[in-house]
Amino acid sequence: MKITSVNNDLVKETAKLLRGKYRDETGLFLIEGEKGVKEAISAGVNIERIFVLEGIKDYPKEKIIETTEAVLSKISDAKSAPKVVAVAQQVKTEVNDIKKAKRVILLEGIKDAGNLGTILRTASAFGIDGIVLYGDTVDLYNPKCVRSTVGCLWKTPVIKVNDFKELKNIFTPYERVATLPARINVIKLENYIPSEKVLIMFGSEADGLSEELKNFATKNVTIEMAENVESLNLSISVGVVAYKLKQV
Repeated sequence: MKITSVNNDLVKETAKLLRGKYRDETGLFLIEGEKGVKEAISAGVNIERIFVLEGIKDYPKEKIIETTEAVLSKISDAKSAPKVVAVAQQVKTEVNDIKKAKRVILLEGIKDAGNLGTILRTASAFGIDGIVLYGDTVDLYNPKCVRSTVGCLWKTPVIKVNDFKELKNIFTPYERVATLPARINVIKLENYIPSEKVLIMFGSEADGLSEELKNFATKNVTIEMAENVESLNLSISVGVVAYKLKQV
């Protein structure tokens, strides 16, 4: 199959997946770039169609739609059009998928899609068992988030929890760690030894952790830094803590 017009109905329908509302309605999302699409296929993600520049053949033949750079630009929000864009079904993860997890990271109110994607990639690299998106967070299937994972979107289970009661039911048996600025009753990360099952909670860069989650915590931990540095980027903070968890 070949499509060259940006006004083609299938192209227009695919471009709608750049919007969160349409992703929610259809249960579909976009995967941009050759590495991301190949990783998705290897992970068993259900791929509906794959738009490729003419001449690219490294994908299931029945899924391929040969197209132009103009069409690929229309169905991507990347600065430079990728050579490959796939339409795939979202992977639904349930609470049961992380019930046996021992190292879990919670992200509250995260709004930056690039940060979330980088965190998912980092979690995969350091063996985190699960990610919890809590409260009002950016869409996991935002194209920028998917790109930032660099093919790691399906390697660590991610669940969405909106309700504190549900969070409490799942994680009361865990050691619950609030990551906070340095202050009284905070353990330096270098001195922290995690329990067998631990939930590490991070707030957004703008607001930090809510009082609700601070009160839910059983321990408070801070990343020790130079005195003239106030804070770290959220994805860097998660990376530092995830590396620490891998060492113990």
